[in-house]
Amino acid sequence: MTETPYPLHTALSLAAAGVPVLPLRRGKVPLGNCRTCAGNACGGRPNMKVAGPCRCPAPCHGWAAATTDPAVLASPPWAAAWRRAVTVGYHPGGADLTVVDLDNAAAIAWAHGALPATRAVETTRGEHWIYRGAMTSRNAVRPGVDLKSAMSYARYLGPGTGTMTALPDAVRALAVKEPAPARPAPQAVAVPARSGNGECRHRTPAYLDRGIAMAEQRITAARSAVHATVYRTFLAVLSTHGRCGCLTDAHIARLFTAAQSKGETARHCTDAWTNARTRLGL
Repeated sequence: MTETPYPLHTALSLAAAGVPVLPLRRGKVPLGNCRTCAGNACGGRPNMKVAGPCRCPAPCHGWAAATTDPAVLASPPWAAAWRRAVTVGYHPGGADLTVVDLDNAAAIAWAHGALPATRAVETTRGEHWIYRGAMTSRNAVRPGVDLKSAMSYARYLGPGTGTMTALPDAVRALAVKEPAPARPAPQAVAVPARSGNGECRHRTPAYLDRGIAMAEQRITAARSAVHATVYRTFLAVLSTHGRCGCLTDAHIARLFTAAQSKGETARHCTDAWTNARTRLGL
């Protein structure tokens, strides 16, 4: 691993080779924004996730400040930043590169078996594997593995060893997020027959409709213990409306649909409804 005591000298050499660079302070992080750019009040730099260009002459906004312009790198605001810097960072995507950051021995072992060989640079705890080609950056694509390319920065630790190869599909695939599992669509179910056949004691149908709507909301708002929430809600509905016979198949189907939207199966709904009726002696 190579660390240089002359960050600006290294930065100018990289910039001459077409690699956009920026100063990094202790902790391997970019310098903070100046007062004008604090909180991105200036609008940020081009290609950032904020609107408008930034005309600040200082190296603000992290990776977006990286440049290959030697005049900018040696300008007074940047010269002061280099004096505070402990190492050089670079924007891999801006140089049409992708860095696979392997953070430990296990990650390196995985890469040797899963990825084509390319230029490798030793880091403090692992290795950077550098490929020719840019892509979307993404952290924690697997244990101990980050991808640094577009809209990201990496620490420069020397030229490394080995021949740089073209970015393979195996690396690109690591940045593809798996779609969240789709919730099962509500199924057509045989809704249990209405409970009770006594005289309805509710003054208006609106009372029942409001109760069903509140029960639906209680189920769909559940963030945990969904199965228990469904059962308790069914129990509450039946304890209020289960003996007078005013529950219709449409009302019960609404409750089942709300439960299935939270991942409950048709069988779970039927079991919860039956268990609630049994507990109430219906």
